[in-house]
Amino acid sequence: MQDADLVPNAANHAPLTPLLFLDRAADVYPERLAVHHGSLRRNWRDTRIRCRQLASALTRRGLQRGEVVAVMLPNVPAMVEAHFGVPMAGLVLNTLNTRLDAESLGYMLSYGGARAVLVDPEVGAVMREAIAIAVDQGLPHPLVVDVPDPEFVPHGQGIGSMDYETLLAEGDATDALPDVSDEWDSIALNYTSGTTGRPKGVVYSHRGAYANAVSNILEWDMPKHPVYLWTLPMFHCNGWCFPWTVAARAGVNVCLRKVEAAAIFDRIRGASVTHYCGAPIVHGLLVNAPAELKTGIGHTVRAMVAGAAPPAALIEGLEAMGFDLTHVYGLTEVYGPATACAKQADWETLPLPERARLNARQGVRYHLQNAATVRDRATLEEVPHDGETMGEIMFRGNIMMKGYLGDAEATAQAFAGGWFHTGDLAVVDPDGYIKIKDRSKDIIISGGENISSIEVEDVLYRHPAVMLAAVVAMPDPKWGETPCAFIELKAGATTTAEDITAFCKQHLAGFKVPRKVVFVELPKTSTGKIQKFALRQQARSREAIDR
Repeated sequence: MQDADLVPNAANHAPLTPLLFLDRAADVYPERLAVHHGSLRRNWRDTRIRCRQLASALTRRGLQRGEVVAVMLPNVPAMVEAHFGVPMAGLVLNTLNTRLDAESLGYMLSYGGARAVLVDPEVGAVMREAIAIAVDQGLPHPLVVDVPDPEFVPHGQGIGSMDYETLLAEGDATDALPDVSDEWDSIALNYTSGTTGRPKGVVYSHRGAYANAVSNILEWDMPKHPVYLWTLPMFHCNGWCFPWTVAARAGVNVCLRKVEAAAIFDRIRGASVTHYCGAPIVHGLLVNAPAELKTGIGHTVRAMVAGAAPPAALIEGLEAMGFDLTHVYGLTEVYGPATACAKQADWETLPLPERARLNARQGVRYHLQNAATVRDRATLEEVPHDGETMGEIMFRGNIMMKGYLGDAEATAQAFAGGWFHTGDLAVVDPDGYIKIKDRSKDIIISGGENISSIEVEDVLYRHPAVMLAAVVAMPDPKWGETPCAFIELKAGATTTAEDITAFCKQHLAGFKVPRKVVFVELPKTSTGKIQKFALRQQARSREAIDR
């Protein structure tokens, strides 16, 4: 075939970018609702105008292509707008975790070189301190913009030189904006949660954000005009790329400042919410909510869960509420989720416990991800699909970070052998579905036997009094390590360590039963993940010492 003269040109090739989704939503469905926040209703036409005003204003303020704009906001309309307005100006969006301390935030601002910072007054005090720390570290003082929430009156005062609406008024929606010249251009900077040491800056491309946003639609079979509730923080992996996904389907962004069961159920009923995402703790909050909060929901709600594998009890509880759960898996480096437990038709005929077991797996690669596999860490050979041979989960494809900002060594290590190494240990079942066994640092080695903390946690979650559970290693003079269980009980529930131990003995081999049970309120990240590093320190586990 002679095709040497067939070359890419403006007619047949354009950079992939999720910014295209906003234009399509505004062009095709200008009057449809885009943002629902308290009493605020805003359509797609006006949302695009505001995003273009933001891009124009930042450009007129002198920010240059590739520079960073940090935002410290809860899930409010301005956070949706930032996901379009900032990259529209050729800038890089850095969404900051609203629960971090000033020292961590100061490091992120300085390391990323933030030129502008958008701040919600509720977190103004910590951001004032963070900006001061960053300036002391050599960051030129950024433009600081207050973003008050007109629908709510949070505690705190503004710290900026102007407010958000004033900034938007400086822009002109008709200004010519820079094109996305290359889909490899950076669209966002996210920081890993970093349990110890400094977090790494993960850089996303327009191409990767586009691929994951489209895959979200395909994994969920998301119809036109979904009503999406923002239970997942938009600062976390850019909300798993769902700001762009919702725009692609011309859906509704139902904003939520704080995750509370009553507020979530109120919005599901009042706004007819069809989709939401979150860590297991968010879904557990709903399953364990008082029955009176759950009444009056007559439509199907699609839920997506990531993080630790959801226990069978959680999946069963959501199904009993009429919620359809999709289990996904990923990391910051792969834009949030990059595998999904794709449901098979014949699962529907199985008993609920077996269906829950199958749905709790991490599953198969996202549609637009080239590969998700489990490989031997030393040889990089794929492990047999026998459900027993353990290896490391590895990814390759378009849903992948560009690398770690300013850290070529860490980037090279992460991509060694042409695969992204997750650090998660798993098996592959005969049907090709991945099942995580543990993080490499969470395997407990007791008397030479490997114990999966996830396996023990799954049993603990079956106990009727257990709300949350986490298992880590603790030192043992005879066995080297043994399991230590930290348990948070359901409201009003009571039990004893002896009862927990007896329950575990009914379901686990003796050497896997926790030797110690501690009842606590478990430490969690802002996205609901249990902070096992803090529990390892408390239990004096091997990893707490080594890391």
